[in-house]
Amino acid sequence: MNVSNSGSNAARGAPNESDPSPDGNGQRGLFSRLIDALAVPDPANDANGGLAASLRQVLPGLANLRRLKVEDVAVPKAEIVAIPQDITRDELLGVLRESGFSRLPVYAETLDKPVGLLLLKDLVLRHGFEPKGEDLALAEILRPLLFVPPSMPLVVLLQKMQTERTHMALMIDEYGGVDGLVTIEDILEQVVGEIDDEHDTEDEELCHLEKPGVWTVQARAQLQDVEAETGLNLTGAVDDEDVDTLGGLVFVLLGRVPVRGEVIPHPAGLDIEVLDADPRRVNRLRLRRSGIAGPLASRAAL
Repeated sequence: MNVSNSGSNAARGAPNESDPSPDGNGQRGLFSRLIDALAVPDPANDANGGLAASLRQVLPGLANLRRLKVEDVAVPKAEIVAIPQDITRDELLGVLRESGFSRLPVYAETLDKPVGLLLLKDLVLRHGFEPKGEDLALAEILRPLLFVPPSMPLVVLLQKMQTERTHMALMIDEYGGVDGLVTIEDILEQVVGEIDDEHDTEDEELCHLEKPGVWTVQARAQLQDVEAETGLNLTGAVDDEDVDTLGGLVFVLLGRVPVRGEVIPHPAGLDIEVLDADPRRVNRLRLRRSGIAGPLASRAAL
């Protein structure tokens, strides 16, 4: 997933803001139906109650909208891609090309002083595909930002996004500073699973054989699938029946979230190297049989 400031995630190429209310044909929007599915069924309205029960059955991840909070899915501050309000034309084009995002928070002086949200489509409508001159007049095309606390349930944030007609929110700490960013894609992924877009080329293969005895594996890969692909016994030496993914196995072995470049020895006689991780989760790992030559970073103690 292309993390829009996310990954997932902010300013990622999410759908354009549109009116989520019922359309001209009387059909309700996706947001409204998801929220209805979380509501207690109303015996007086069998149609809505049946729809809610049906959605909950098809999408068991709907329970995550009640269980999880903003802080559980927000992109850390250090990974937010944002721009200063006095950015030049060339600098802005460089950020847009490099990040691939279509939405960018704009700040004054520091990210803790956000002033608005820049949408690529608004920039194009005003200046064309190749802005001319240095004066972009960003202040005239910025959209309001949505600020939310870390403790807000995702279902409440989804309702606010629907009301405010926005796909991005900044998570604010107790002192008023920016502490993270969450997008509509981050929320929907908690319901339907990982959403890949045209930028997510490296996530296409969950387990890739680099050479004999060495595999690159996505952290979300199911342990049973990795074992079937590699022939390794990953779960036999670990006493935890609740571990389902390779990333979860690393957490159990280490007792904390590892950092990029860290290498964790597995009791079965192999090394697990962290190739990609952020402060909240592990994204990509390398499995290496013991004795296989290759560059390894500093070893983590169990």
